[in-house]
Amino acid sequence: MTSLLSNLNPQQLEAITLPHQSVLVLAGAGSGKTRVLTTRIAYLIQSGQANPHGILAVTFTNKAAKEMLTRITAMLPVNPRGMWVGTFHGLCHRMLRTHYQDAGLPQAFQILDSADQLALIKRILKDLSADEKKFPPRQVQWFINNAKEAGLRAAYVTVEDAYSRRMLEFYQTYEQQCQKEGAVDFAELLLRSYELLSRNEVLCQHYRERFQHILVDEFQDTNPLQYKWLKLLAGTGTKNAAAVFAVGDDDQSIYAFRGAYSGNMRDFEHDFGITRVIKLEQNYRSHGHILDAANALIENNSERLGKNLWTAEGKGELLRVYNAPNDFDEAAFIVGEVKALHAEGVALSEIALLYRSNAQSRVLEHSLFNAAIPYRVYGGMRFFDRQEIKHALAYLRLIANPGDDSALLRVINFPARGIGARGLEQLQDDAKTLGGSLWAAAVQKCGGEDSLLQKSPESLKGIAGFVHLILTMRQYCHALPLPHIVEYMLTHSALLAHYGKEREGAERLENLNELINAATSFVHEAENDSLAEFLAHASLEAGEHQAGSGQDALQLMTVHAAKGLEFHSVFLSGLEEGLFPHENSLSEINGIAEERRLMYVAMTRARRRLYISFAQSRMLHGQTRYHIASRFLDEIPQNCLKWLQSTPRMNQSTYASNSGNQAAGFAKTAYGQPKSSGGEWRIGQNVSHAKFGDGVIINYEGSGSDARVQVNFDHAGAKWLLLEYTKLTAL
Repeated sequence: MTSLLSNLNPQQLEAITLPHQSVLVLAGAGSGKTRVLTTRIAYLIQSGQANPHGILAVTFTNKAAKEMLTRITAMLPVNPRGMWVGTFHGLCHRMLRTHYQDAGLPQAFQILDSADQLALIKRILKDLSADEKKFPPRQVQWFINNAKEAGLRAAYVTVEDAYSRRMLEFYQTYEQQCQKEGAVDFAELLLRSYELLSRNEVLCQHYRERFQHILVDEFQDTNPLQYKWLKLLAGTGTKNAAAVFAVGDDDQSIYAFRGAYSGNMRDFEHDFGITRVIKLEQNYRSHGHILDAANALIENNSERLGKNLWTAEGKGELLRVYNAPNDFDEAAFIVGEVKALHAEGVALSEIALLYRSNAQSRVLEHSLFNAAIPYRVYGGMRFFDRQEIKHALAYLRLIANPGDDSALLRVINFPARGIGARGLEQLQDDAKTLGGSLWAAAVQKCGGEDSLLQKSPESLKGIAGFVHLILTMRQYCHALPLPHIVEYMLTHSALLAHYGKEREGAERLENLNELINAATSFVHEAENDSLAEFLAHASLEAGEHQAGSGQDALQLMTVHAAKGLEFHSVFLSGLEEGLFPHENSLSEINGIAEERRLMYVAMTRARRRLYISFAQSRMLHGQTRYHIASRFLDEIPQNCLKWLQSTPRMNQSTYASNSGNQAAGFAKTAYGQPKSSGGEWRIGQNVSHAKFGDGVIINYEGSGSDARVQVNFDHAGAKWLLLEYTKLTAL
């Protein structure tokens, strides 16, 4: 017992040695949360307060559950058999397997993963003759899962319009089909387990008497149904209620988009009669300046339970902030610093490059590729390996060479155009008979190119519609610049429309639009406008510098993927309004607060060195767009920051509180006013632009080829325009 409780700080010791009572442990980043949780379990067993059979521990990933078991086993002299340790879904599955009859399930019921569930929904939509354009399968999937996670069967869902009534019909049919097939999806595991305990008092009492100690990791990530399941299992308000040991951090609640509800922590205090919250505030990961900056940032969120991280390790280095002229300069700066850190002896695997949006990785990956720095995308795919990018490249390959069978097979029915497996088999047989490509067989099957092009696209379906699409693309794109080819293809292939209908499609759309930027950058860098050369470039980047499993490699990831990890040095890129915080957060309830928590998570991943960078301009849809620095930079004390160059900071005096208006501009410079063809442009001057319409010049910056003006347009809002490439007319 002495060795078990050694080297603990007072707050950790208090939490671990508490008597039988429910408690909320507010565990800050790097405060030894996992150690406290696992040591608490070992302490209960070794002190005789509980046997393994009476302990249930819940976490959110199988990896975390395995780590928990490994640590507990290492702490105890004997193997603690009998504990239930696992994820919510895993524990509910175990309960349903044991009591399948009471749960109304066949003994051999099957679990549907997300892909299986989506396939079943597509079958149901087809059987019900539903229009998938109006009712996208993923949207139906979200509707069903969202209802289940709220604890609602189809019979209890309230709908108010025809669209929702139709969605409810799909949910009802889906429930019937799952019951018929003896299948349960992930959301069903929890809902059916909750219903089982709710209606079977004898069974519920059995588990309450068995599990006298319930321990919950990452409590801030629980959703409402998970919390209700825990309350039911613990027996709140009953004579022999279980002691619930809830460990979490409301400042790291970043999964609202998955249904997580950090308010469960406040509800827990009330529902379980918590008299004292134990705060783990001593941080064993980061140096002082990093923690001071993170503390100051998160204090801007209201409705926090409140804590203040500190360390005994000293202040360490200041946070380095880099103000880049553009995203390519930002990437070059990061590559240079990574090389310097590696030369100092820091392993590449100990360096992380974080970004808010997956689409940001493209420019960063390109710079790493050119610098021959091996990297690994953690929890995701590299840019050119992503599904939507591979689909887009397949269309581009067909524009360049329609005889590319692999490309054709990838997209001939994506987005869906009613071409089934049998039709594809017949096409492949025809190609073998002809001794040519699938494209040649398809053209012959449709009566030839000339005949096909004379028909209207609306009259063509299936293979004929696809062939007409590719022929039209090839004709139209023949004389277009490369970036315009990509843009035209994305629109007319219906890839943008397809992913735009998906609830989770926003990130894929960002990646597809980033492909236009990739083409634009390629033209400038390679001084080559060839589609074939661009496709070769994409293949090379996709095929090289992928780190092997044992190779030392730089870690690239989104901030969401970084939660729970730590690194010697962290680069946090793209700190601009609209990017981080993300523009979507401006219109969401508590959206900025969630983004600020995400920023807090990002900052607290760093142990020794933290870099923050932003770019004054960034490529978007193949055009240069100007940005202002993130408000989060203003929320960090200046005495924690070290600015790496003398470029003046962006003026952040105005933020729109409830809209995406980004009228704030760059800081004034000492340059003279930029020249127009008829003299000087001046602030207050009325101007007209071919695309944005009429507006008024409200700011200016730079000179010569760098001169630009900020114009507040009547309908398009405020825009920064580079005068060398922009045609303005004085009114």
